[in-house]
Amino acid sequence: MKMYLSELLKRKDLLLYLVKSGLKAEHRNSYLGYFWWLLDPLLGALVYYFLVVIVMGRGGENYGVYLVIGQVVWRWTNTSINNSSRSIVQYSSIIQQVNLPKAIFPLTRVVSQLINFLFGLVVIIIFLLIFKIRPHWQLVYLPIILNVQLMFLMAISLIVAYISVFVRDLNNVLSHVMRIWFYASPVIWEGSRLPVEYAWIEKINPISYMLKGYRDIFIYGTSPDMKVLLSIGVISTFFVLGLIYFYSRHEHKIIKAL
Repeated sequence: MKMYLSELLKRKDLLLYLVKSGLKAEHRNSYLGYFWWLLDPLLGALVYYFLVVIVMGRGGENYGVYLVIGQVVWRWTNTSINNSSRSIVQYSSIIQQVNLPKAIFPLTRVVSQLINFLFGLVVIIIFLLIFKIRPHWQLVYLPIILNVQLMFLMAISLIVAYISVFVRDLNNVLSHVMRIWFYASPVIWEGSRLPVEYAWIEKINPISYMLKGYRDIFIYGTSPDMKVLLSIGVISTFFVLGLIYFYSRHEHKIIKAL
């Protein structure tokens, strides 16, 4: 375990290279290039704003900000997990030639999408200005919520990346799972709107608590539920460490499967 972690740290140059190459490849052939990092969450928010507010006549006060926060947070979640599921298989040619920690590939996917998320924060700030919402001191909680989500996504990404090596159909199934997860989370609908018999779905959904935390500090100026968020962060950290240990013991299986 210690040797594996030290090997990961030694490969920090490779980690930075994979992050940079992943970001460049994301919009390599597009005319607007990196501007899509701002445009993607903005367009997504506008589409759902039109659907919910204009067409369905729903959405409360400051719903535009509520919606864009949901879009930015979900975009980091969705792209990290989907990209991580293909990360090891995509670099199979390198893995077969060079001995390096395989866990580095899904981890870099999450980190690269973290950079996209930071650009999404710019979109959130723009919407806060449009809706004339003043900044609150509770913004000091932002790094904590961000790190909780980072550890949570790393844990999920390590799992799906490993399974995808042996079950290649997981990528197809995962797209449907993520779609169900999207609608089961308060991304476009306001929290606590589920019928009583389905309220448990929101309660067991970690993303629901992260979304609420972001909205509490950006919109409502209230302190997030740190007890729940820190619990998610601690559990996710233990999962990440446990999965890294698992990778260190079972990486030879990945090479055989590739």
